[in-house]
Amino acid sequence: MLIALARILSRPCVKTFIIFTFPKATLYFPMKIYAAGVPMLAVVQHLGKYVLALLREMGRMLLFLISALYMIVRFPGKAILILKQINFIGAKSFFVIFLTAAFTGMVLGLQGYYTLTKFGSEGMLGSVVALSLIRELGPVLTALMVTGRAGSAITAEIGIMRITEQIDALETMALEPFKYLVSPKIIGALIAVPLLCAIFDVVGIGGGYLVGVKLMGVNPGAYFHEMQNNVEWKDVYSGMVKSLSFGLIISWVCCYKGYNTTRGAEGVSRSTTAAVVMSSVLILVWDYFLTSILL
Repeated sequence: MLIALARILSRPCVKTFIIFTFPKATLYFPMKIYAAGVPMLAVVQHLGKYVLALLREMGRMLLFLISALYMIVRFPGKAILILKQINFIGAKSFFVIFLTAAFTGMVLGLQGYYTLTKFGSEGMLGSVVALSLIRELGPVLTALMVTGRAGSAITAEIGIMRITEQIDALETMALEPFKYLVSPKIIGALIAVPLLCAIFDVVGIGGGYLVGVKLMGVNPGAYFHEMQNNVEWKDVYSGMVKSLSFGLIISWVCCYKGYNTTRGAEGVSRSTTAAVVMSSVLILVWDYFLTSILL
């Protein structure tokens, strides 16, 4: 059987033609047909290499996360470093979060009003805006904004330290890099992102109130009364759980990409781009799974 298989794979390719006949002309397109699917073997090989590389990368990322969480428990880092990261990730992201939340709430108020008007339910506008923000838009948009503003900076900072051998210098001096570079950032993200999400929700509800009540004339009492009746603790809890997990994803992916940066300045730019893209995709994918679990 093996000899027969070797003979089949060693056969040369056969040329044939694909013929298309039209009313006034006939076209001949040459095409190569390989015996025993030799090109398919090459495709499978490339696919296998890609899958193995992906699995190795996932394993390295998982080991990085386990090491980071272990170091957080064992060496959480100095309080001043954690406060510095809370300030960088949280306080310095306030302005972009405020603007995004305000206009998101205003758009929700405008779209929700015109949709609810068709059913004569304008008084439900408050609950629609609040539930949309608290359950989904608040955690997801907050995480995406933090990824773009703070996550990219975290990756670039650690990446530059890697290519300039500052991390190697810490290891040479028997100092744990995770204690000074990774643990404070993860703790800071776990604290700052839920707080930013809460701010996003409040400001977004205010933006919906501004458009729905002040601009469109919805009854303010109905706006807040329906919100109070329909928003439950489960909704708030699910939003906070999502924001906590998103903070972990942002800090984990961005720190990992920066920590494993190579090839100089070009490597830093590629690591930063990859960190932002991967964090954003993981946030959206993980949001679906969390939603299916928490509902």
